[in-house]
Amino acid sequence: MIIDKEEIQKKKKKLDDCKAFLKKEFIGIDTIIDDVMEYLQIWYLMPEILTRPVVINLWGMTGVGKTDLVRKMVSFLEFQNRFAEIELSNTDETTWNKSVADILQSNGLSDEKPGIVLFDEIQRFNTLDADGTPVAQTKFTDFWELLSDGRLSKRERDDLEHYLFSYLFRKKENERRKVNGETDLEENPYLNLWDAKELKKYLSIEDDVMSIIDMKEEDMVKLILKKQKEKKIYEPVDYSKMLIIISGNLDEAFQMSRETSEADVDANIFHAFTKKITVVDIKNALTRKFRPEQVARFGNIHLIYFSLKTEDFNQLIQRELDNLKKKTKAKFGVSLKISKNINALIYRNGVFPVQGVRPVFSSVVDILDTNLSKFLFEAIIHDDKAIEIDYLESKKTITGKIGSKVVEVPYLGRIDKIRQTNQLDAVANISVHECGHAISYILYTGFAPLQLKSKVASSYAAGFTFPHQIHDTRESLLDKIKIYLAGGIAEEIIFEEKNASVGRSHDREQATTLAIDYVRKYGFEDDYQATYNLEDYPHRMQQDITDVKIEKLMQELAKKTREDLLTHVELLKNMSKVLSEKGSMEPKEIYDIAQKHQLEVSIKEEGHLHIAEYHKMLNL
Repeated sequence: MIIDKEEIQKKKKKLDDCKAFLKKEFIGIDTIIDDVMEYLQIWYLMPEILTRPVVINLWGMTGVGKTDLVRKMVSFLEFQNRFAEIELSNTDETTWNKSVADILQSNGLSDEKPGIVLFDEIQRFNTLDADGTPVAQTKFTDFWELLSDGRLSKRERDDLEHYLFSYLFRKKENERRKVNGETDLEENPYLNLWDAKELKKYLSIEDDVMSIIDMKEEDMVKLILKKQKEKKIYEPVDYSKMLIIISGNLDEAFQMSRETSEADVDANIFHAFTKKITVVDIKNALTRKFRPEQVARFGNIHLIYFSLKTEDFNQLIQRELDNLKKKTKAKFGVSLKISKNINALIYRNGVFPVQGVRPVFSSVVDILDTNLSKFLFEAIIHDDKAIEIDYLESKKTITGKIGSKVVEVPYLGRIDKIRQTNQLDAVANISVHECGHAISYILYTGFAPLQLKSKVASSYAAGFTFPHQIHDTRESLLDKIKIYLAGGIAEEIIFEEKNASVGRSHDREQATTLAIDYVRKYGFEDDYQATYNLEDYPHRMQQDITDVKIEKLMQELAKKTREDLLTHVELLKNMSKVLSEKGSMEPKEIYDIAQKHQLEVSIKEEGHLHIAEYHKMLNL
């Protein structure tokens, strides 16, 4: 094999240009782009040396740019005519195709030349149910064959020869009817579009379908008989020069992906959690959907998308506004100056961290594009060439300054409106509840929670205290129980027991679950060393004998939590007032008020893991 250095250099330049292009198109995924370009390099530069396809897996939550990245890469590399996008499913009956081979054939990708195929939303093609039961599969079973060695078998020899015999038989039958003078013959009844496609596929004919249809009968028969003698038509199609990209959302690995409606949790918190997801987590998630031998066929190139950071969302919003400025200037000759208050308005109402970029695009249209027409009308009428756009928080108004005139458009963000509907009394109740959690969190971990909220985008009043990751130990389980119980107990302390709300129900469920595991599962209670939560009937234990101890443990922890909160009751009152007024508190604000009340606290970053100093204990 002679290597054309000049051709390889040209291709390498194309790859570098593609990488730069993609980094301009996408925000927050530079590392993913670098990795994709690195892994496909051998396929793009020297596909001749490949003996099996290159398989790249892309995993992440929705809206982070998995599918769009592949499409734009394909377009830039000019592989559109060598590209197939496939969604495999066990339930979809809307397609006639029953195999991957058929789809690749219909896309002209059965000629053993380099191509790209994207298998998107692969999690829908699960081969195991949630309980681990194998799923009966009748479609696309050759997908695993493709991943294995890049070779897809054609039809069995008997099937193929039966098809060819049928074709020749129809030709003979047509000739017989002509001799007998029958007049109901159709033009070329033995070779229609379907037949031509089938012959092209089965005989590996390079001619296009229309050329096959136009072929003379005798030439067609000669071609069929000739091809029938060739062994190649019975051999598997070699897809070793194929770039296979697999993309999907794995809720089992990205557990925060279920928080689709959450608009109040700091995007950096979700980002920190997704950064800790590893290839091992991905493979564990895959084993819940696919059989072990199938998981192995995905290979080891697993690229994991992190959720976007606050900085990424801000950059995305600014990019959309800059694009709007350019379009407005180009189309209408009007310059836009957009206040940062507009950026903040879009962020508050358009960023749902788990949903990625799509809600942001929608909010830019809703907030700015829709109202811009009102300002442009005035500017064009009065021949003004500039508009200054701002948002007045106090008046809930988007303003456009055109010359000396100011046009006002009343606007309250859709999510802001939901946040404002929370009643003052409900917010006060929630503030005390969440501050109870927060103070207990400080007491038992030593640092401020990542985020404290009592006004959230919800149709009902609610709040949350967002923790760091905590390594489970005998002591930390007890601390977690106390933190869960602290919200309801704080309400009893501040509002009296008769006014305590039922908002504690979920907290108590979580606390009870931990207490049960503490005794029955982990063996942290000296009097019960057997595991009392076995479910298989032959091994089932009498769980009721542990219930008295669990109840006593909960009572003791509730008592200790109350004592600790009463010790810091002034901090509880003052922090609750601040939270009730502001609706949210950041770690620095929590730190400042705790310090004023002589409670030691530190601030840890989003990705911090609270874990005992095992290394130090081992004297290493």
